[in-house]
Parts: sequence; structure tokens; C-alpha cells
Amino acid sequence: MPEYPNRQFLNFEQPIKELYEQIDQTKKLADKNSKVDYTSTIVQLQDSILEKRKEITQHLTPWQRVQLSRHPDRPYTLKYISKIFTNFVELHGDRNMGDDKAMVGGFAQLDGETIMVIGQQKGTNTKMRQLRNFGMANPEGYRKALRLMKLAEKFNKPVITLIDTPGAYPGMEAEERGQGEAIARNIYEMIRLKVPVICIIIGEGASGGALGIGVGDKVFMLENSWYTVISPENCSSILWRSWDMKEKAAEQLRLTSDNMYKFGLVDGIIPEPLGGAHWDYNEASAILKGYIAPVLQQLKQIDPVQRVNNRIEKFGKMGFWEELPE
Repeated sequence: MPEYPNRQFLNFEQPIKELYEQIDQTKKLADKNSKVDYTSTIVQLQDSILEKRKEITQHLTPWQRVQLSRHPDRPYTLKYISKIFTNFVELHGDRNMGDDKAMVGGFAQLDGETIMVIGQQKGTNTKMRQLRNFGMANPEGYRKALRLMKLAEKFNKPVITLIDTPGAYPGMEAEERGQGEAIARNIYEMIRLKVPVICIIIGEGASGGALGIGVGDKVFMLENSWYTVISPENCSSILWRSWDMKEKAAEQLRLTSDNMYKFGLVDGIIPEPLGGAHWDYNEASAILKGYIAPVLQQLKQIDPVQRVNNRIEKFGKMGFWEELPE
């Protein structure tokens, strides 16, 4: 179970909350009346929780998946790093402007092999969310990420990116410092990296904020993550002049992992524990590691020049279009 004392529930998770409340009430009865054995009742309720988690997961709407991707208890980049990798050494700064706390990265070890891991970090409480700017990186964040990628290339170390952002920071100061250029530069440089690059969308994958660290040999999505050019709320506000149509926007955007895989924009979908990654950090991390390790070994067998050419071909053929006759 997750490593936090106060579990939080989304609206559609209320049936699970009610079962937990029944367990709490049963435990209180057991404390008051030691002559009656309530063990079987508690076990039945725990089994019911697992069944309810499975039931809810099987019938999620696109908007509900968006909500799960933003769940306050969902594991973020640093949590996955602590569970999957060892000897993580965080590196700071872009050597130009400053250190963007929304973007974290550094050398770590995966089963004894040194890699570079980079990702957006949202923060686990109000104070940390403000410090991390809610996972919305400034230009210096993307320049820091690029610096770390080039450092990994220098020492011939693979790069793994964990994407979880509502978008790059849209403030005036970010635009003044070249937000668009920084993201475009990262896309250009990531295509040309000679080392293996694996990108995983672990939560929100919005617009250029995701693309800034999202170009790799393999791109995966967690089951309850999303990936699109704009958030459902912003899409709703543009098309319908209101956020009230966000659920319809989420459906029309086709932003869920199954749609992204169907469109050929990602290479695979990584399953999560029943009900979402927030239910079990250890299981979620173990599943993710199980996908990363073998893919990394496969990519290491490819010649660097061929790897770059494959990347160019992969991203060059994405999308649908139609040429009209002259």
C-alpha cells in the first residue's frame, strides 16, 4: 500500500472510500468487543476493495483518466527515481540562468548500470508545489535537461526521461527568456543524441512542455496518463468559452494511452496497479522498471548512427495528412 497516512479519493473512487470506512468501523468494533472475531469480515472487505478498484479501472472515461493522472497521491518523478534507481546524484543548473526546480535530473544506477534520468517534478504539498512551479518548467529547466543529456552523451550513458507536466510555464518572463526556442532546441538535439533515449509519460503529457524531454528511441505511456497538444480545460475554454465542457474536450482530444498507441505516437502502454499507480508505489515502480530494463538492453545493441536515423524516421512519419492534386 502507498506510503502516506491520509488517503485521498476522487469522486468516482467514493465506493472504495466507503469500503475503507466500513473496515475502520469494523476494527473499532473489534477493539470494543475482543470476544468476537472480525478477521473474516475485514478480509472480505479488503477483497471487495480490490474488486471495486478493478471494476472502476475497467470503465474509466477519458476525463477520469485525466483526473487519475493528476491524483494528489500519484507517484511523481522523484518517487519513481527512489524506487527504481540507486545512487541517484541530482545535478543542478543550466550554467546560464539558474536552477529550475520543476525539472530534476542526474546520474543514477539501474541494476548497476549508470544512466542519466531526467523528469518534471510537481511537488507533494502546497509549499513544494509552489517551489516546483507545479511541474511547469521555465526555459532554464529545459536548458538544464539538455545540458544533462549532452553530458550523458559525452560519457556514453543512456538517457531516461519521466514526463509529467501540465505544460511549459506560460508566463511572460519565460517567453522573454526564450521558452519556445529552448523547447525547439531540445527536440532538435534529442533527435541527434547518439546514446539510447527512453521517454515515459508517467502522468500529464501536455504540449511542448512534454515534447521538450519527449523525443526518444522509445516512448511509453503509463496506463492512466495522457498526452496531447492542450489540456481539456484549456481546449474547452477556447472552443466553448467555458471550462464546463472539459469532459467532452477530453473525449474529443483522444488523449488517452490507448488512442496514442493506436495513432502510432507512442510505442507501448505500461500497465498500472489496479485503480492507478497511487494505490501501490512499489508495484507501480516494479512494473515500470520491468519495461525499462529489457528495452534499454535492446537499444544498446543498435549502432549509434543507425539509432539516430531510426529516430528521425520514427518521428518524421508521425501524423495523418492528405495531399491534394495540383
